[in-house]
Amino acid sequence: MFTPIIATLLWIFDTVIGLYIFVVFLSVIANWLIAFGVLSTRNDLARSLVNFLDALTEPVFRRVRRIVPPIGGFDLSPIIVFIILYALKNLVDAYVVMAMFSRGV
Repeated sequence: MFTPIIATLLWIFDTVIGLYIFVVFLSVIANWLIAFGVLSTRNDLARSLVNFLDALTEPVFRRVRRIVPPIGGFDLSPIIVFIILYALKNLVDAYVVMAMFSRGV
């Protein structure tokens, strides 16, 4: 029983996960550029972009940091979030494929 509504909801969920992976990647890159002095937060556009990315990613990173604190100044939370997001994405994709094959599509 794989209705079009469920397929659409799974597609939306898969797309949202993919977009959030992209946002996490942009946040990591932006923070590296700031740390290495390539990007300055004195620039209004850069500061607003970094604040926007931090607003989207920091709540998730904070929850992960409660479980796995930074080790030697190295923050593992983005890596763990990537692993969890990719696992969710693969799980949803596998469910869709399994449901399509069991239906005979």
